[in-house]
Amino acid sequence: MTSRVLPGLGHAGVHAMDTGMAHADWPALQEQELAGLAQHFPELRSALPGTTPRVLWASPRPFAASARVQTRAGEFFVKRHDARVRDVPALLEEHRFAAHLGVRGIDVPRALADGAGCTAVAVGNWTYEVHAIVAGVDAYRDVQSWVPVRSNDQARALGRCLAQLHLASVGFDAPARAPRPLLASLDIIARADLAQALETFVATRPAVLGFLESIDAHWRATICAAMARPHALLQPLVALLAPLWVHNDLHASNLFWTDRSDQASARSVIDFGLCNRGWAVADLATALERNTIAWLESDPARMGRIPLALSLLEGYCALRPLGTAERQALPLLLELAHLEYSLSEVDYFWGITRNERNATLAYQDFLLGHVRWFGSRAGREYLDALRLRLREGPL
Repeated sequence: MTSRVLPGLGHAGVHAMDTGMAHADWPALQEQELAGLAQHFPELRSALPGTTPRVLWASPRPFAASARVQTRAGEFFVKRHDARVRDVPALLEEHRFAAHLGVRGIDVPRALADGAGCTAVAVGNWTYEVHAIVAGVDAYRDVQSWVPVRSNDQARALGRCLAQLHLASVGFDAPARAPRPLLASLDIIARADLAQALETFVATRPAVLGFLESIDAHWRATICAAMARPHALLQPLVALLAPLWVHNDLHASNLFWTDRSDQASARSVIDFGLCNRGWAVADLATALERNTIAWLESDPARMGRIPLALSLLEGYCALRPLGTAERQALPLLLELAHLEYSLSEVDYFWGITRNERNATLAYQDFLLGHVRWFGSRAGREYLDALRLRLREGPL
């Protein structure tokens, strides 16, 4: 793959999709670029008489160019997206949800507004957002997203934070977001007809269809066979799960913490790029998958971190106990939770960056590989431990 190179803009290393670092798809943010961006945001413009904003730290996250920036007025977080991935309306959806949570006591980044009051700005083929720095310590900022939390105490704190977010989300009644790359949804797993839902999902994402046709002539049968059992068992519960806007990506590096110790508590929530209308219990399943399974571990038998999973579940249920249908649905959703986001990653990697290796990883290793692990001995032990704890009564 050949990355885009724009005049005057360099590249920086980012987290690879498996392990290590990779060449960035997007040019790194540069100080001259930031000085131009300041003309759109009064808070930045007023802070820069005779000065140039300085990049303090460039994020290694791969899907956009992001940096912590120093100005005379203080520090800000700047994020630049390719407009095909996030345009202004998409960012405004995320900002409105975060603002709703902020009013209800969740510490979230404050999005800066331009002169017209808009919190996202389009410049050519780019879309920018600028946030104030949230309170707390960015303890996991250099850690890959698939690495579990470091301790049971942190897992419990993350569970509490997720429950607080779900309680605060109540009353935010925006419709589900339109299809776009890098977005979690319930467009497949919530539908009774798995095959038809899969066809509909792919039909609205031509890049996904093109890639699947190129890599697996029997992709429909492959995916349906992998998901059929948990999907069928979930269907009687679907009508009992209340819709709710959720974060969809609450892992340790999307939190700022009270300190760097293993006993730290979650302080602030960041990165609402995957947020959407969904179910609270599906968001909990995603949090368990992101924070208590070591997907980058070379030995599959060592991937499941059951004490972390039980601690995260305990922290969540201490503030928001699960109903009967949610308890039944949670283990099933762990097997299904990554389905649609994996396909959305294919949409990004094949439709935007033309990265065949990463698109293949998203399909073979993430979508199918995660399901295979849950069917392995270690995966069954992980799910059985959760089921046993859920059957034991109040947590």
